[in-house]
Amino acid sequence: DQRLAIRNSDLPAKLRRRVKRPGTKHHRINKKNLGHSIEERPTVVQARQELGHWESDLVKGKRVESEPALMTLTERVSRLEIIVKLPNYHADTCLKALQNTLYDYGTEYFKTITFDNGAEFSSLSQVAGTDIYFAHPYSPWERGTNENTNGPLREFFPKG
Repeated sequence: DQRLAIRNSDLPAKLRRRVKRPGTKHHRINKKNLGHSIEERPTVVQARQELGHWESDLVKGKRVESEPALMTLTERVSRLEIIVKLPNYHADTCLKALQNTLYDYGTEYFKTITFDNGAEFSSLSQVAGTDIYFAHPYSPWERGTNENTNGPLREFFPKG
């Protein structure tokens, strides 16, 4: 027998993949707009030919706002990842952490940042030095670079 003795449980990335079902439509309900929509983002961002366009998300362990979380920023072309530990994920904490990160690295390196529509990002449109855009609710594929680079983090920071 020429088969390897590998099971699905030995392949952590395979366990995280979901199968796309053909014919299922994605309906956007309860849409709230926190700021500029991803539809208003410049076309140069989608082309991935210029550095300085970022995607961001939170990686939470426990789903409790007072618990620590990680804010991840992923550059779309170079796939550079900046990870910032937050003491909690209240909106004002996220705002301060992002603003400090922009100042630490230099705002000239952040042309646009795209977030999801989570409540913890509600005040981020006040950030100075970059343009903030928000993906549609429940549409993680609109920030695919960030979602895929967060995948390996989940091995070390599992949900719950």
